[in-house]
Amino acid sequence: MTEHHQRSGSGLGRAALCTRLLGASVLAGALVAALALPLVGAVGYGAKSAAGSFEQLPDSLTEPVLAQASTLYDAGGGVMARVYTRDRTVVPLDRIAPVMRHAIVDIEDDRFYQHGAVDLKGTLRALVTNAGSGGVAQGGSTLTQQYVKNVFVEEAGDDRAKVLAAQRQTLGRKVQEMKYAIGLEERMSKDQILESYLNITFFGEQAYGVEAAAERYFSVRAADLALPQAAMLAGLVQSPSRYDPLRDPDTAKQRRDSVLDAMAANHSITPAQAKAAEAAPLGLSTSPPREGCITAVSGEAFFCDYVKHIFLADASFGATREARQALWDTGGLQIHTTLDPAAQAAAQAAVTGHVYATDQAAAAITLVQPGTGRIIGMAQSRPYGPGDHQTELNLNVDRTMGGGSGFQTGSTFKPVTAAAALENGIGMDQVYPAPYKDDYPAMQTCDGTTLPQVPGDQNDSPDLVGPFDMPDAMAQSVNTYFVPLEADAGLCNVVRMADSLGLSRQAVTDSSGRLRSVDQVQSLTLGTNNFTPLQMANVYATFAAHGSYCPPVALTAVTTAAGARLPVPRSTCRSVMSSDTADAITTMLHGVVQDGTGRPAGLSDRDDAGKTGTTDGHKQVWFTGFTAQLAGAAVVSDTKAPLESLNNRSYGGVYVSDAFGGTLAGPIWKEAVSGALDGQPNVALASVPLPNPASSPNPAAPTSGTTP
Repeated sequence: MTEHHQRSGSGLGRAALCTRLLGASVLAGALVAALALPLVGAVGYGAKSAAGSFEQLPDSLTEPVLAQASTLYDAGGGVMARVYTRDRTVVPLDRIAPVMRHAIVDIEDDRFYQHGAVDLKGTLRALVTNAGSGGVAQGGSTLTQQYVKNVFVEEAGDDRAKVLAAQRQTLGRKVQEMKYAIGLEERMSKDQILESYLNITFFGEQAYGVEAAAERYFSVRAADLALPQAAMLAGLVQSPSRYDPLRDPDTAKQRRDSVLDAMAANHSITPAQAKAAEAAPLGLSTSPPREGCITAVSGEAFFCDYVKHIFLADASFGATREARQALWDTGGLQIHTTLDPAAQAAAQAAVTGHVYATDQAAAAITLVQPGTGRIIGMAQSRPYGPGDHQTELNLNVDRTMGGGSGFQTGSTFKPVTAAAALENGIGMDQVYPAPYKDDYPAMQTCDGTTLPQVPGDQNDSPDLVGPFDMPDAMAQSVNTYFVPLEADAGLCNVVRMADSLGLSRQAVTDSSGRLRSVDQVQSLTLGTNNFTPLQMANVYATFAAHGSYCPPVALTAVTTAAGARLPVPRSTCRSVMSSDTADAITTMLHGVVQDGTGRPAGLSDRDDAGKTGTTDGHKQVWFTGFTAQLAGAAVVSDTKAPLESLNNRSYGGVYVSDAFGGTLAGPIWKEAVSGALDGQPNVALASVPLPNPASSPNPAAPTSGTTP
């Protein structure tokens, strides 16, 4: 009984096989007829899945621009990060090791250089073989046909349904591949097709193209691949998941050895070379895929994110945001930036050394080059990321650039008021009584609104009383001096000075139609508006540059994968105050770090200038300063909502009872700037004569009760 059923089953199997072979012969005949069509006329190939006749298919395949990884570089040429949707770097054939070229040809299409676009012998053999196993038109594709299929897959992008459709092996799809392959071989050489194939093919583990694959599995360039390495990569093409050496090294080695045998059989290598290579281990030295700004080191991730926002906002890189995003993701760009690696390392060490990521407060600092606007450092105490004690919010910039709302600047704004006063004829010898408490005098906004006199202005200590002139008031950060100075200079003039210095928080249009960017309130001079470290660093860079304001820049060059240079935003520096005014501010701020609230932040080996800032309740503290070569703004702020006092907490493992700009933010600035300028010569700052102390009603300003 068992034997009878077995024989019956065997007979049924032979019948089925005959049917399949008959079907295969029909398919083969259809293919032969299709191939003959260019000579004998239009004959349909009769398959439900086919899209019309062979002749009705287009002759020319539109080859896509391959999605490539873009690379961001610092100013020293170091790689900051790579961004991509496809980790691919296109390389010419002469930058691919010859053993890699031989390996892929020998295992995938050993008659590639002998046959035309379609290997009819191989196709018919595959049809018969697949008919015997129940498959439909599987295998038998030449490298040219495989390249065509990869083009369809590339065009499908990340759409899973489209990818599956592009990979589906129907008769119609095969004929379509054949027609396009014929067109390709009429206009491309075999070497050009092989080059395109090696650059488009997926090798698994997110690696597209042989260059990325060589880096992923062996941490080498495609040009440097050794024989065993090339054989393993060539073996992956048939099934990257099945032969993945990271998941199943034994299967991967078996596949590699099959490639080596094929190479020996085709006389690309000798049997002895094949045997020696088969004896070698896989020798993996993997470089895991690292994509996006989050992979940047030394705190560069936030600057990288800032660069991305700059790129996506600039029409030079595409007419729409979508076009710019696509170029960023797939364009294979070389993006060179202003970030100085030494300055960045110093800034990052300073913020993380003084404020830990686990502290409730956070610290941030931006470093800018006076006279150019180049951002050379941007760091903060919490790492870039979505996890605990991490953040994706760039504390150095505003919302439009991936940041937040900024921070109240405290007394670091006072030099802006002083600049407005000097520009409007008020000298450094201007004296005010500066009592401990005073009223905010009436002031007029830019639209003509009169703000009435109100109480509320006071100094940080009852012992801090005048009279003071401007340099002494700056050194001791006297609130009741700068409020009447603001009134005499004109609130609107202070606002206009802030605008000219790039201080932009919100757009407000006054009655004249001009854009205003700050809240026009009497406490403006005391730093009640929110600004970012990048903005404040640029303000102080203007003083260092003798009154020349340079908008911040982060890009120096952007080159496409084809080598074309794209225009990048440039800093259009402009004079916003006289050099006399800027140099007078510099002189006064030099006094702040010599004998005033900024002494803890002062540099001992070079000329410097700066200003402290502490907001009400000690919730945020600043130090902003500069040398002739470098300006920087450091801030430490509570991160809870609502903000809490920074007093009586530990920062970087050090307990702080009273948090002030000079003692908490100042050391961050000092360490960052000292490190960034290490090895560079001291350059003298500009100076102007100070008022004669003998003519001042208060020749020696009190030192008690000051705010560091």
